[in-house]
Amino acid sequence: MSQPNPPSVPTTTTTLAQRRLGVWAIVFFVVSAAAPLTVVASAAATDFRLAGIGGPGAMLASGVVLMLFAVGFTAMSRYVRNTGAFYVYGARGLGRPIGIGIVFVTVFSYTALCICFYGFVGFFGEMTFSALFGIDLPWTVYAVLALVIVGLLGYRKIDVGAKVLGVLLTAEVAILLVLAIAVLAKGGPEPVSFASFAPENVFFAAGSGALFVFGFGAYLGFESTAIYTEEAKDPSRTVPMATYISIAFLGVFYAFTFWVLTVAFGVEGVLKLAMQDDFQDMVFHAGDAYLGEWASVTMRVLIVTSFFACLLAFHNASSRYLFSLGRERLLPPWLSQTEPSTQAPHHASLVISIVSLVAIVVTIISGADPFLGFALPVYSIGVAGLVFAQAVAAIAVVGFFLRGRRGHSVWRVLVAPALGAIGLLIGFTLIALNFDLVTGLEGPINLVLLAPTPILFVAGTVAGLVLKKRRPQHYAELTTLVPDDE
Repeated sequence: MSQPNPPSVPTTTTTLAQRRLGVWAIVFFVVSAAAPLTVVASAAATDFRLAGIGGPGAMLASGVVLMLFAVGFTAMSRYVRNTGAFYVYGARGLGRPIGIGIVFVTVFSYTALCICFYGFVGFFGEMTFSALFGIDLPWTVYAVLALVIVGLLGYRKIDVGAKVLGVLLTAEVAILLVLAIAVLAKGGPEPVSFASFAPENVFFAAGSGALFVFGFGAYLGFESTAIYTEEAKDPSRTVPMATYISIAFLGVFYAFTFWVLTVAFGVEGVLKLAMQDDFQDMVFHAGDAYLGEWASVTMRVLIVTSFFACLLAFHNASSRYLFSLGRERLLPPWLSQTEPSTQAPHHASLVISIVSLVAIVVTIISGADPFLGFALPVYSIGVAGLVFAQAVAAIAVVGFFLRGRRGHSVWRVLVAPALGAIGLLIGFTLIALNFDLVTGLEGPINLVLLAPTPILFVAGTVAGLVLKKRRPQHYAELTTLVPDDE
């Protein structure tokens, strides 16, 4: 008598892991993507150099704008349980063509940000380990090592990556808080001043546009909370809580740590130090002065791990956007397949890894500097695109709730997101007008680097209109593949 065939084991699925991420796991992804240590180490000193002492206030003001956006963004998250996030927000709020336009910009921006961090990891890895430990290896070794680790984690369960980020994030936040406590306990060379939060030093100072270029850029990826809705344990609670906690933490943390530097060196002292050639070492000088050489060494190592944390967070976010577009058949459906045992979007993750490897190889062949010729310009492209996508998503939230507030207050779903949209549009304008500050480049090349954002948005919108005309059934099915709680 023949035995029944055992049930076949699927080699792929098209479902992400359900109910695996809690509030803090998502917070680790989001805050790690923002790279708080690298922001404090680089943006604070640059702010003081370009625009005076208003950096702490600008960080706080940028956080307020993003919190206004988040008020409506999280309200809409109850009705958009889809890892496509901005794509579905745009489609539901402003129409499917706009949704496709915004997702073209978003996936390109996320991928650019993911790629650029290989240059940062390689550059700072080479510099740090050579200076501190005498290990002389080319930047590509550190970049490829990071690529392998991130690629492996991309195949693992999503909560494994969250635990890795949790450890790295805790370390970089802890060292800055220890430094802040030491500075406040010992006191600085001048009386404590809160002039960094005065409106005349934040909004009306010469070069204030530069403050908000770095201000909005410091929160990159906060909106990625919505990407993890399908994997969240309780989406209606987890996503809003993670979003609010992330923005509030980053806003307060940035403002506080930037301000602590004005205490450590004094207002006059910090401005004088900012004009010196080694101004980017300001945080490390503070660590040496108030904690000892061990702190400076620790922070230099943590800079490398902070960039790695960014890399892992943006790799995960990029993979999930590609997964969503594959599921929607806007990109090859192969991208929507997940690994059965971990339910990770392994095909999409592999594509991001391959694209990143190609970028590293091109940089090597061209002989470009990994920092100035690769990481910084690509980072700039991602910043511009993502802030633009945030602004359009804020407008989409207003459009969605104009058709019905669904029991929410006017403030939450119309006024707050509208104010957030205005602030983000101003932020994008400031970034575009001061793009040379982000790229470190001069001349028409900045227009070339800015061009992908409007081109992709228009191209995506046109593609949506063409799809509506030529393949109406496919068009009608867009954003409906994952049921929403409407």
